[in-house]
Amino acid sequence: MVVVMKTSATQAEIDQVVERVRTAGGEAFVSPGELRTIIGLVGDTTRFMELPLSQLPGVENVIRVGRPYKLVARELHPEPSVVKVGSHPIDRRSVTVIAGPCAVESETQALEAAHMAKRAGAHLLRGGAYKPRTSPYSFQGLAKQGLEILAACREETGLPVVTEVLEPRDVDLVASLADCLQIGARNMQNFSLLKEVGKAHVPVILKRGLSATVEEWLMAAEYVAREGNMDIILCERGIRTFETATRNTLDLAGMAVAREATHLPVIVDPSHATGVRELVGPMSRAAVAAGADGIMVEIHPHPEAALSDGPQALTGDDLDRLVDEIAALGASLGRPVPGYQRETGRTPSMGWGSPQQ
Repeated sequence: MVVVMKTSATQAEIDQVVERVRTAGGEAFVSPGELRTIIGLVGDTTRFMELPLSQLPGVENVIRVGRPYKLVARELHPEPSVVKVGSHPIDRRSVTVIAGPCAVESETQALEAAHMAKRAGAHLLRGGAYKPRTSPYSFQGLAKQGLEILAACREETGLPVVTEVLEPRDVDLVASLADCLQIGARNMQNFSLLKEVGKAHVPVILKRGLSATVEEWLMAAEYVAREGNMDIILCERGIRTFETATRNTLDLAGMAVAREATHLPVIVDPSHATGVRELVGPMSRAAVAAGADGIMVEIHPHPEAALSDGPQALTGDDLDRLVDEIAALGASLGRPVPGYQRETGRTPSMGWGSPQQ
């Protein structure tokens, strides 16, 4: 259930609603908006229906939410949420670019990649310090050293840092050195980790699981929100299907469903979705055209020497061209790439890999 307060509602009236709900054995999550406050109720809905909430001072309306996820549902927050990572807002009025190496391999490699991202116009720097790999013999990341390298990259470029956390015990450490925590596809239903991240009150990028339905994905977001952290960014990164031509199958329809069902920003990771460098550009453009609030792509100064996911990593020139293209597309849709001002002297081709004239 959702209680919609009047624009004139006082803090005392809001507190009274919260107290009534808690007395009845439920939980109340207050979501202040620009115009009015909305209170999400979690617990035994039948007991709430017996409460005279609609008659309390300051209450405008009481709405019963038919979705299993309450806090991330659009009914709780009719206006789309804005999530700030560092000083950069991720919202539905613009297109955010997140770029960086799959794995932090060395300070030299990470700094070079960070400067590539900065030059292209990316807003956030991604990089893996902890790497969950299918094979235990593959490169597992530099752990704390990798986090410190990412912090140094932020210091030098000014780009806020996004990095993955794998275990509940590492949340505090990662949160102390990064601006945004990433929950990877393999951990989407690691409920202990989701709860711990929810308590950290640091922005979270939650990737969709390899075989997760949209509802399961949003229920995972509910775990984070229920701990008090509403700064959640959903990330569609492809799902596992029978198709083997690409690494995964990019579900842009699922991305669009998530955008309609929730108030959270939704971005797309075309690098992991396809696993093929030449497909990252077309799928990025398709994602922006379908309404994605941003893209997260992998880059590397020397993809052929990458310790992780080299075949899908873009070069610096690739990233420059990609940002040019999605900036042109976003502008045509009224959703600009913030800060995009690069004068390249070329017209975006809108065709990945097309020769420049």
